[in-house]
Amino acid sequence: MKLHQATRYAIWSIVELASRPGEQIAASELAAKYRISQHHLAKVLRMLSRARIVSSTRGPAGGCTFIGNANRLTLHDIIAMFEEDGPNDGQGADTPVASEVARVLGEIDRITSATLRSVTIQTIINNARRAEARVGAAAAAAPKGRDLTDAG
Repeated sequence: MKLHQATRYAIWSIVELASRPGEQIAASELAAKYRISQHHLAKVLRMLSRARIVSSTRGPAGGCTFIGNANRLTLHDIIAMFEEDGPNDGQGADTPVASEVARVLGEIDRITSATLRSVTIQTIINNARRAEARVGAAAAAAPKGRDLTDAG
C-alpha cells in the first residue's frame, strides 16, 4: 500500500508521541528523528491537533503531546484523515471479466480495511518495543571481538 507523505508523517508522529505519554515533543525533534521536512510536518501536526489527537503548544518551549487513546486509535482512523477513500467502484466495461476484477478488488479493499481497523497505535508501540528489546538482547549476547591491543 502506497501512502501519501502526509499520512506516513502522521503515523510516525502519532506513534512517537503516544510512546512518550505526557511528554511535550517539539516538531523539530520529530522532523530530525524521521528525517522529514519540518514545514510539512507542521501542517500534519495542525491537522492532528484539529482532530484532537495531539495537543499543540506554540513558542520556544512548545511542542506536541499525544492526547488520543492509543488503545482505540487505529491505522484506519489515521489513514482515513489523509487519504482519499478509494474503494473499487466497479467502473469499467460491463463484462464478466470486469465484474470479476471488480469483485476481487472489492474483496481486497474489505480485507485491507479490516486489517487497518484491527491495528491500534498501542499495538505498534508494543511491537516496536519488543523488536527493540530483541535487538538489544541479541547485541548483548553477541560474542565480543578480541582486543588485539592485548595480543602478545
